[in-house]
Amino acid sequence: MTAVRDLLNWRSLRWKTCLLVTVCCCAVALTVGSLVHSSTRDRSMNDGAAKALTTLSRDLEDYEREGTPPPGLHFLPGAAPDELLHRLRDRQVGALGAVTWYEEPGPGDHPAMWAARTYRGQPVAVQIDMTADLLTRRALDRHMWKYSLLALAVVVPLSALAAELPHRRLRRVARTARRIGSGDLTARIGAGRGKDEIAAISATVDSMADSLHQRLLTEQRFTADVAHELRTPLMGLVTAGELLPEGEATALVQDRVRVLRTLVEDLLEISRLDAGAERAELRRVPLAEAVPESLDRAGLRTRFTATGAGCAETDPRRLDRIVTNLVVNAHRHGHAPVEVAVAGTTVTVRDHGPGFPPGLLTDGPQRFRTGTPERGRGHGLGLTIALGQAGVVGAALTFANAPDGGAVATLRLPPAG
Repeated sequence: MTAVRDLLNWRSLRWKTCLLVTVCCCAVALTVGSLVHSSTRDRSMNDGAAKALTTLSRDLEDYEREGTPPPGLHFLPGAAPDELLHRLRDRQVGALGAVTWYEEPGPGDHPAMWAARTYRGQPVAVQIDMTADLLTRRALDRHMWKYSLLALAVVVPLSALAAELPHRRLRRVARTARRIGSGDLTARIGAGRGKDEIAAISATVDSMADSLHQRLLTEQRFTADVAHELRTPLMGLVTAGELLPEGEATALVQDRVRVLRTLVEDLLEISRLDAGAERAELRRVPLAEAVPESLDRAGLRTRFTATGAGCAETDPRRLDRIVTNLVVNAHRHGHAPVEVAVAGTTVTVRDHGPGFPPGLLTDGPQRFRTGTPERGRGHGLGLTIALGQAGVVGAALTFANAPDGGAVATLRLPPAG
């Protein structure tokens, strides 16, 4: 279907190339045809004039010898064209003292070439029929048109086929660029052996993808290193906080330490997801039981409904992580009530807040980015972890906004069996 739509796209480079070839061929055909037509007509006029002058001289010689004018010799004025008489009276004569005039074809398509001169003080003329010459030139014009159209019928499809190879290479570049833009930094074009502009573009896109991939790996390694380096002093902070005497300041310190510990654990989890080190332990999980348990552990006020809840083939620990992160995100950035619904093997989490920002709906969740200010503050890691864990268990997690307001996260799990 995509190939047909691409073929019918008249704005594509393929059809522009065909149009350019067609215009060039038509221009060449018209130029050559005009030159051939003009050259053939000039030659025909010269030959006709020479033939008419020769006939006039021969008829005058016969007239002098026999004393009787031949049938083709006309004494002027008569049926001769007026222009022929004007030229003869104005003495527009050639080297032989004669003038010629081509009479254009009339309704009967019978053109003629006239030759006239003054003989013994009286103008005389002869007429040469040019019908055969006219028919020859018209036949030549028809053949030129016919073979020009035939050449176009052959050249245009061949140009379309010739344009298909670079067009296919450009489509490959576009597909790879879209994959890179969607986050697949391992996609490559492969410049091949070509040395043209398309090969240069392909090499540039591959080089850009390599650079982005290296930067992403550097960022992931940095995140993992920072998280690992923070674990040791963090555990010391946790221990020290537990040894502090009870009081308002101690509670504040312990709360901040817990937030910092959660952040470090999230960073470590993201680094493992980025490295592809997470492996799911799949088993049959009844969602009508597993999801309410996750909500209880979250300890947040949430409405739960189940309609035809089934069993999913998933990792219960990672499912708990996904549901908890979605519910915490809904409470933190949305408005009550927060609703969780299970239908079949689909889990839907909805709040009644301002909804997801457009950037998240377009590009997906981004770490350390929470979107619009009305969504509240945070590190932007919860949805990123939920999306990564969904990929590990083979589930699909999508984000949308409800028509009547609120953010909606939909988790579609593979059914058991």
